[in-house]
Amino acid sequence: MRLGRRPRKYGRRHGISSATFYKWKAKYGGLDVSEARRLKSLEDENRRLKKLLAEAMLDNAALKDLLGKNV
Repeated sequence: MRLGRRPRKYGRRHGISSATFYKWKAKYGGLDVSEARRLKSLEDENRRLKKLLAEAMLDNAALKDLLGKNV
């Protein structure tokens, strides 16, 4: 960010609020571009793994329910 520019101007230009700007700045402010990309890929992988876990737990619960009805 160039000195003297206000976050509001960036927000207006990119369609984000000042709160979002400061949140992103706090999260990514000290990172290099490669570190930010790595963080994004790890967050994406974590999201995918959480989804797989939730699906497996749902399948497990359905099987337990099915076995409970057959006995």
